[in-house]
Parts: sequence; structure tokens; C-alpha cells
Amino acid sequence: MSRFFAGGSDSESESSSGDELPIKAPQPIQPQIVYSDEEDVKRVVRSAKEKRFEELSNIIKNIRNFKKIKDIGSILTSFEELTKAYSKAQPVIQKEENGVIPKFVIRSLSELEEFINVTWEDKDGRKNMSKNNGKSLSTLRQKFRKYVKDFDSDIKKFRENPDVGGEDEDEVEEKAAEPESSDESEDEKPVDKAAMFKKDPVVKVAKTKPAKVEDDDSDDSIDWGDSDDDDSSSSDDDDAVDMRTRFLKDKVDKDDVKLKDKKVKIKSQPKVKADKVDDQEDDGQGAWETVPKYGASEKPKMFAKDAEIDLSVVLNKLSEVMAARGKKKTDRKMQIEFLQELKAVAEQHNLGPAIAAKIRFSMVSAIFDYNLKISEPMKLEYWTKLLEVMTDMMKMLLGNASDVCLSENVTEETEEYETKPYRLRGCVLTAVERLDDEFIKLLKECDPHSNEYVERLKDEVTVTKLIDQVLKYVEIQGSPIEICRVYLRKIDHLYYKFDPNVLRKKKGQFDSKTSVDEMEKLCHFIYSNDNTDRLRTRAILSHIFHHALHDNWFQARDLVLMSHLQESIQHSDPSTQILFNRTMANLGLCAFRQGNIKDAHQCLIELMMTAKPKELLAQGLIPQRQHERSLEQEKIEKQRQIPFHMHINLELLECVYLVSAMLLEIPYMAAHEFDARRRMISKTFYQQLRSSERQSLVGPPESMREHVVAASKAMRHGDWKACADFIVNKKMNTKVWDLFYESDRVRDMLVKFIKEESLRTYLFTYSNVYGAISVAYLAEMFELPKLKVYSIISKMIINEELMASLDDPTETVVMHRSEPSRLQALSMQLADKITNLVDANERIFEAKQPNFFQRNQYNRNQTNQQGGYNRQQNQQNWNSNKRQGNRNRKNVSFQQQQQQQQQQNEDKLE
Repeated sequence: MSRFFAGGSDSESESSSGDELPIKAPQPIQPQIVYSDEEDVKRVVRSAKEKRFEELSNIIKNIRNFKKIKDIGSILTSFEELTKAYSKAQPVIQKEENGVIPKFVIRSLSELEEFINVTWEDKDGRKNMSKNNGKSLSTLRQKFRKYVKDFDSDIKKFRENPDVGGEDEDEVEEKAAEPESSDESEDEKPVDKAAMFKKDPVVKVAKTKPAKVEDDDSDDSIDWGDSDDDDSSSSDDDDAVDMRTRFLKDKVDKDDVKLKDKKVKIKSQPKVKADKVDDQEDDGQGAWETVPKYGASEKPKMFAKDAEIDLSVVLNKLSEVMAARGKKKTDRKMQIEFLQELKAVAEQHNLGPAIAAKIRFSMVSAIFDYNLKISEPMKLEYWTKLLEVMTDMMKMLLGNASDVCLSENVTEETEEYETKPYRLRGCVLTAVERLDDEFIKLLKECDPHSNEYVERLKDEVTVTKLIDQVLKYVEIQGSPIEICRVYLRKIDHLYYKFDPNVLRKKKGQFDSKTSVDEMEKLCHFIYSNDNTDRLRTRAILSHIFHHALHDNWFQARDLVLMSHLQESIQHSDPSTQILFNRTMANLGLCAFRQGNIKDAHQCLIELMMTAKPKELLAQGLIPQRQHERSLEQEKIEKQRQIPFHMHINLELLECVYLVSAMLLEIPYMAAHEFDARRRMISKTFYQQLRSSERQSLVGPPESMREHVVAASKAMRHGDWKACADFIVNKKMNTKVWDLFYESDRVRDMLVKFIKEESLRTYLFTYSNVYGAISVAYLAEMFELPKLKVYSIISKMIINEELMASLDDPTETVVMHRSEPSRLQALSMQLADKITNLVDANERIFEAKQPNFFQRNQYNRNQTNQQGGYNRQQNQQNWNSNKRQGNRNRKNVSFQQQQQQQQQQNEDKLE
């Protein structure tokens, strides 16, 4: 509209100026009206639905952009804006969509949930996040969980069928742009009004409109026709096309222009999958090409319909697929699917067991390659698929064991698929070892106190069956070294499991083979056929562990002593050292159950004195101070951890160690109470005892350590009942001792040892009080048989621990000497300490004094120790100067004395 006229349009002015000049009539003065250029812009009227949906789509776009740069704080604010915008749009959704949630909203919530879960599970990434992003992530996760509860059913339906549903985000954008084109179509109607001002009353509007290529809002989109004939209108269209092509760099034909117009129209349509586009357009013209994402490759085409499928064709296709293995743009998931399809084709055409086994082995390798990170476990979907493929492959190999040879010694050039015996390149043993490692990773990833761990542990039956099948195949095809490797994998799943039939066989209640017999067979084969030290060492340690688990103390002890592993274990790899620590811990528990207290203490002392048994047994990590353990070290140590079902109870281990130390330390402390040079049997137990003695107020014991300390104090006074009550406590320690097999026998054994050691402690402590003491009184006091009391006292007398003698007629113990009083013992102890202090001071003083007898030694080592020789020479020079000065001073003083004496003599003569 012209800004110089208050009324009318441009078309009116043009028509009037073309006919005659208008006569200017005087008009009243009106206020000047200034029109801006904004009036030329056409206003778009949109519905409430379009406004709300466009607002939602803009917020979703922002969220996607922030996800790409991992700006969690901005994602949180955008998510809050999305919730508010959706609440505003709910009335429109209820009214116009019948309460159906838009598809693009469900898609965005699903993508956001997946992004939050992936980011939260990435622990290393969360550690490296900034403080703001970390807080925002936790806040976003909590808010999203609360908000998404109302959309759970819709999200599940969307994930099942993502292509079925309402409008997508692109459709919303196109509908938001539709009013502009509708306004343009409506603008064609005023053409008739403009024609009214022309001389010709009849004006026909062109039936065909030019293609909208760049500017849909331009006035050129309207075709003004002056002719009555259709031919003239078509010729005008041709002129318009010619004018357009005149300004192009390359001249194009009209057909090309029409094709481009078709493509432009296709862009405005909603997105359709590539398959649907091909179905819709017969010629294939104007269809969008789907470009694969970065890292993905196109799926190789299967055989043509008319192709003749034989062994060579399938082999070529298999080598084509496996050639892409490990490349950067290889789609690993699609590779597995293609191998499955190839397997079905091979089975359909009966190409033989060789190619079938080769395809299955390739599938196993492809499934292993799916997980890029070696430290992380594979997904459960592919784990189950791996078990199925391995089981199928082993059945086929065992069914054709005499015809099919699958070995790593076969090269690709010597492979044979057509004539028997078939020769294939591959290693089943390596595959089952990798499978076993993946099983351990899956167990370590699960929460040990959840049902998921139990479900994963059920797969151990399948894994052990596969190991047995591989063992049968390797015994037929493999070498003794490979058989040793399979035996060790079988031992790893057997050595820590308790078999109650072993103890029943000892009692004569069981006749069949037990796990101990199986371990004997497997380990002895490795002892005689293994060429590497690692397999033999692990086999010996597993054998010792299994013997100790079933209370075969003497067999386990003899294996430890004969192998001399304790001397060379520090040179082994970390996993073997962990196995050694586990073996010694279990050996100590076995010695304790058998009543060998000293041996149990010796087995556990190195493990418990470090205060890190949890780390040494690979059962968890102790929190360290800052910078004591790097992220890489922590990651490596986590990979070394063993699954939860193989753990040794640390509380039981510590309880056994402290009780063993108490039974050894308390009698020794009572016997050497006043000995200044007394050694400590157990430093850890001694520290626990001293820390409780320093406490001003000691309450009733609560923890296991406090119970052992309280029992030790009771034993020092000879009160065995209180000591036994603290150790074998029904309230506190029942759960600990119940972890033992035949726990009642262990409790009775403990009470017996407590009685005996309490008797010894009582005699050491109160022997200076008695001149003689009755054996019957001691037997009644400690509830022991007389013969046992005689035996204990006799051993003490023989070992010169107790200065006494036994009087058989009277059944008494006669003390031969009286112990010094406490004051006398303390004074003797003080005298010993003073003597030691004087000796130490004298040694320090002698070290500081010059030594005159080292000169020859320095001369002998002059070439090797020139610096030391020079220092010695300087020291000797200094000493000689010092002596010369002393002589001079002595001479001076002697002269002075002579002068004084002479002066005195002269005075006397006068």
C-alpha cells in the first residue's frame, strides 16, 4: 500500500494513471499520517495449538543442543521451561487432541531419560564434571523421575513402536509455516477487485502458478493475466520460466525446472522413511537419501534372487563381512545380524559342517567385538546371544570332532572346507577363556545383594558345561599345554566350593568320587605336563585351598612346605599373589578348626598385621586419602576384584586371628610380666589390649574386638568362665562361629583351649602366692580331668616355665622358689633399663671419638675411596695440630712452674 494515499491500493493507482489524469479537488487539511514499512509485512494469524506446539518444539531443540555440548545446567532450566510450557498447552491438547500427548513430546522425554541414565552411569565422567554440572545432574535426575511417572505408559508404547503415533516435531514446524502459504492463496482473491478498475471488466486469473523456489512471500507469485485466452496465460508462464532461466549460471530445461519444483514440494511434506519413499515414488525421483550416521556403514547386500549359492560364494561373503571387523565405520550390531542371516542361508543350502562352524566362530568374535571397552562388561542381550552361539558351536564341533579340526595352528591358506578332514583357523580355547572373563565382569558389575546377581550366577552352570565341552574337544584335537589351560579354568570354578560329601566319605558314609578326587586328577596332570610356572603355581594354590576347605590340614600343610611358594610368590603376577593370600587365609581357618592355634596364628599374622586384608584378598577397596591412589590405579585394582560369592568373611578371619593371639599372648605375658626384654607375639592384639587399658571408663563390650579384649582381661585373672562367655557369646558371636562347618564342635574346642590356657595363666600369675597347691583343686576349679592338669603342669615344669615339682602321694604341686614381690621386680626392671641406657651412651661416645687405627685401611682403599681418605687425612692433621698445641701449652706451663719454683727457692735462701 502506498504511504501517500490514505485509501486505495497500488493496483488502483496504476489503473487510474493508465487511463487519464485525475482532477485534483480541494480537500480539508488532515493530520499527516506516517506509515512505516512494517505495514508491508503480512500478518500471520495462528491458532492456539500452533503457538503452544511451536513453543514446545523450540524448547526441545534447545535441550538437544545443550545435550550435544553436555551443558547440564542449561538442560535443567530448559526442562523446567518445558514442564511449564506443557502445562500451558494441556487445555489445547485436551480440546483438540482428545488428551493424546504429542509424539514429539514423548520422543523428547524418552531421549532425555536415556541421556540422564547414560550420564549417571558414567562414573568417571561424573567425577570429571564441574561442580555446577554435578549438582545440576542430580537435581535434573530427581525432578525428571518425579515428572516422568505420568508418561511411563506412553514412553513404553513409543519405544516399542517409535514410528507409530501422532505428529512429529517436523510436522509441527510445517504446520506452523502453513498459514503463510494460506495467506498467499487468499491474496489471490483481491485480483478480481483490482480488475474492476481496468477497462476490461473480465479478467481471468492464471490457472497455473509459478513454482515457489526462494521467496514465497514475493508479489511475483501472483500471475496477473490480461488475456482472455488460456494460450496467452500459458505463454506468459513460459516467459516467466525463460526470464528465470536467463539469470541462472547453467541453462536448464523446463523438465529440470519441473523436477526441482517437485523436490521443493517434497521438502514441505512430513518425513517418511526411505522404504516408504521408494514405495511411494515409482521413478525414484524426488526421494530423500538417508545418510548413515558417523561410525555406521551401509548393510552389505545379501545374495541376489537369481544367484546360485554355493560354498565359494558364502565364503566370499563371509570374508567380506569379517574384513570390515575393527574398522572405524563398521556397524558392529549390523555385522552380527548379517552373520546370523548368513548362517541361515548356509543351513538352508546344506553347505556342510565346516562352513557352519566357521560362521558360528565368526559370530562369537563379532559379539566379543561389540563392546569397545575391555574393562566394562557386555550387555545382557549379547551375553545371552553369546551363550547360545557358543553352545550351538560346541555341539556341532563335538558331533563332527573327527572331521572338523578348528585350531590356531591352521593358517588361512591351508584352510579346507570341501574335503574331509576339514581344517579351520580359530581357537575354541581362547573363546571360552574370553567367555569366562566376561562372566566374571558381569558378576562384578551386579549388586551382590540383589536378585540380579543370583540370576547372573545361574549362568555359571552354562559356563561350566561349555568348559567341559571344550575340554572334550581339546582332549581329542589339542596338545597337553592346551589341556592344562582348560583344566585350570575348570579348577577356577571348583576350588572354592565346599563339598559335604568329602567329610561324609571320611566317616565311611559316601563311596563315589568327590571334588577332592577331581582336584587331585586335574592338579596332578598340570604338575606333570605344564611348562610354565604360572599354571603350576595357581594349580598348587588352588589345591591347597581346596584341601584346607575340607579340613585336610596335613595334606594342605605338606603342599605348602614342599612347594616353597612363600619364598618366591613376590615375583608372581598380582592375581596369583591374591590367590596366595586367599590360600593362606583359608589355611589359617583350617588350622584353627583343627586346634592348631600356633599354626593358625602364623598363617594369618602377615595378612592381618597390614590392616588391609580387604585389599590383599581383593574383596574391596579401602578409601584412601587424597592423591594416594590415582584414577588409573583405582581402575586397575577394581578389575582385580573377585566376585562376591568367592569372598572370605573378614569378620570371621579377624575373630579367629584375635582369639588365636589371645590364647598365645596372655599366658606369655603372665610368664614374663617383669621381663624388660619381653617380645610381642602379636602386635595388633597388643595394641588393642593397651588401647583399652588407657581408657578411663570401659563399658560392656559391643563389637567383636571389645569381646576379645574383655575375654583377655578375664583370662589374666584366671576366670575362664567369664572368658568363655565373652568368646562364645550367644548374643554377639554366634553368627561368627556359625559360619564354620560343624560349629558346635568348634565351640567345644574353643572352651577346652580357654580352660587350659587360663590354668597356665593362673599358675604363672599366682605361683609366688602358693607354697603348694592341690591338683584336685585345680581340676575342680577349671573343670578339667586330673590327667589333663597333670599333663599341663608337667609340660610347664619340663620347659622350665614353672619352678615347681609334683608330689604324687599327696597330689600337690610344690613350688621351689618364691617369686619376687612387685616392688622388687620393678626395681630389677629399672636397673636393667639403666644398664641398657649406660651401654647405649658409651657406644655413642665411642663413635664420636677419633679413631687412630683406620689409616692403613684408608690407604688400602685409596683408589676407590679417595674422598674418605682425604677426610681421614684432614682429621689426622687436625688431631696432630691439636696434639702439638697441647704439647706447646704443656711446655709453657712447665717453664712457668720451674720459674715459680726457682723464685720460691731464692726467697727461702734470703
